[in-house]
Amino acid sequence: MQDNPEKYYDVIIIGGGISGLTSAALLGKFGISACVFEMSENPGGYLAGFNRKGFKFDTAIHWLNDCGTKGFVSKIFRIIDNDFPKAETQHNIRRFINEKSNYLFTSNPEKLKAQLLTEFPDEKKGIIKFFRDAKRISASFNDFVNLGRSIETRNLFGKMFYGLKMLKFAFPFFPHLKYSGNEGVSKGLKKYFKTRELQNLFGAEPDLLSCLVPVAWAYSKNFQKTPQGGSRAYPLWLMKEARKKGSDVFLNSKVTELIVENKTAVGVKVQNKNGLSEIKSKYIVAACDAETLFNKMLPENMISEKKKRKLENAELYSSAVTVSVALDCPSEELGFGEENIFLFDASVSREDLSCGDPHKSGMHVAAPSVKDKTLAPKGQGTLTIFIPAKIEDNNYWNCKKDEKGDFVRSDDYKKLKTEYAEILITRVAEKINPEIKKHIIFYDVATPITYLRYTGNKNGTMMGQRPGKENIMNKVASYKTPVKNLLLSGHWADMGGGVLIAVKSAMNTSLMILKKENPKQLKKLAKYLDGKIGIDDLIL
Repeated sequence: MQDNPEKYYDVIIIGGGISGLTSAALLGKFGISACVFEMSENPGGYLAGFNRKGFKFDTAIHWLNDCGTKGFVSKIFRIIDNDFPKAETQHNIRRFINEKSNYLFTSNPEKLKAQLLTEFPDEKKGIIKFFRDAKRISASFNDFVNLGRSIETRNLFGKMFYGLKMLKFAFPFFPHLKYSGNEGVSKGLKKYFKTRELQNLFGAEPDLLSCLVPVAWAYSKNFQKTPQGGSRAYPLWLMKEARKKGSDVFLNSKVTELIVENKTAVGVKVQNKNGLSEIKSKYIVAACDAETLFNKMLPENMISEKKKRKLENAELYSSAVTVSVALDCPSEELGFGEENIFLFDASVSREDLSCGDPHKSGMHVAAPSVKDKTLAPKGQGTLTIFIPAKIEDNNYWNCKKDEKGDFVRSDDYKKLKTEYAEILITRVAEKINPEIKKHIIFYDVATPITYLRYTGNKNGTMMGQRPGKENIMNKVASYKTPVKNLLLSGHWADMGGGVLIAVKSAMNTSLMILKKENPKQLKKLAKYLDGKIGIDDLIL
């Protein structure tokens, strides 16, 4: 492992999250020299995780999609090496609990459908239509594994053919795109359900597709548990593979500025323990926050004000308040299973269920140690409680900004975090098991301020830009930038979230570089990615 970066690489990658590390491993596999600069002391971005007193906690991901044996993520990881962390199918997916109901949603959605038909016979037509629409979306997801290669990596004929395939893929989604925001999703759900109780099952979802897509994934058996060791197993494996294949990865190394000559990106300035240094490259892949890139890292006037405004006004996923709890007993002894629990008050309005108020917000409760015993010492367990939150809540969480514009965490901030945690833990105790508090060893609290500090993502957003009508029309997501040889990756290059989108964007930026540097190699990979040949036929 290098102590210091070389003076030149074929590709510099900004950001050591899943996307940046996947790019480094892929490019190294293709014989292209690459270097990752990650500002944090740990790789992984939102998947970095942390250890406390023998307990391991995930920082963001608590379930996975497309990471199973036949999933898109596994398809890409096999190119790197077949020893990637394996994710098993999750059968019990989500439990909806309020004062009136307790429903378990599993990998067989027909069970929940049958239960709802029995309990709400007057809603038969709408229930059948809801699950039928989800099943149609599921059929599209089944085709996605061979559709991940972007249009920029295709020739003229391939672009036309791809356009037709993507139109077919997207067709089941189109009728639901317009139903977003609290008013929109309420209107969309009323197409199916007249009963408030049924509508409330999806009370915290920000758009209609967020209600249908999880059911679609379940029909496809496309929910997975995190691999052994938690979601951070992915970035740790990717960093090892990237280095093994000749790429360099530097932690605690922050890119402060891009070097641009004749409107072409030619290098970066990096701040680390050794001071400020300049590293040159032929390409730069920015797997980091796009607004920070455009507004702070690039010279003025490189990006049009119109493009900056579109990005500034893009609809983003929310951030969160997350409470990571260590227990002195196994989580299952307190009534928790492998499913994620959604706790909510049926009398609370849709807007309030996602408002971030710890007393009102719908909240998710997961017990990671039920699925993976390596996350807690023997005979003990973990819980993760989280609610949506915004960075501007509580007057920016009682934090002030310093002269650099960074938030300064105060005693009032720490006190507020404790208040939130105690309220959320009390709510879980009231709904699940009143004995929970007696078994807590300690807990750790993250807020949007925390997520901003560790990831650099605007407002501490969990996953970047949401799929939706406005974002699609404004074309806020793009791999290409106005600066030659500067590509975007991660959740700013593609709309959506999770490991799937991070890996997909990494693959595509790598392919765009291969298209210029090694077209013969690209041709082989394209056949594999399009499902025309298997991994055994792919000789790299």
